[in-house]
Amino acid sequence: MFFYKQYSVQKIKQRRMLMAIIIGADAAGSKLKDVVKDFLVGENFEVVDVTKEGQDFVDVTLAVAAEVNKQEENLGIVIDAYGAGPFMVATKIKGMVAAEVSDERSAYMTRGHNNSRMITMGAKIVGEGLAKNIAKGFVNGKYDGGRHQIRVDMLNKMC
Repeated sequence: MFFYKQYSVQKIKQRRMLMAIIIGADAAGSKLKDVVKDFLVGENFEVVDVTKEGQDFVDVTLAVAAEVNKQEENLGIVIDAYGAGPFMVATKIKGMVAAEVSDERSAYMTRGHNNSRMITMGAKIVGEGLAKNIAKGFVNGKYDGGRHQIRVDMLNKMC
């Protein structure tokens, strides 16, 4: 049992060294973005904040997606008021599988079943504690592959 736990911790650390979490927000999501960013840094993730003051959610989402697509292990989180706008933008980007989430389980499962590389959240929908748990579920999720790959391939053919 000890070896298994040690091995799991080692694998997680290796994965985290390869992965960067790209985060961004518009004005409505800026405060919550800072909370999530600080939480992820505290969990020893490399976090890259691409937020620029005055950016619209469209520009922020495009900036996050560009950085996510630079490396296969990267993941993205975009926060605005409701999460719907960035989700719509992200789904227009070739090769990007994204999910709008407002609960921990969906954040985790969208990694496992959909191989989502980006999630969006709404600051007017989720509070700070829930946002941290959503981010944690998302970044700790791992793609299951197998039967789920058929749907991922279908999604990728759409753009």
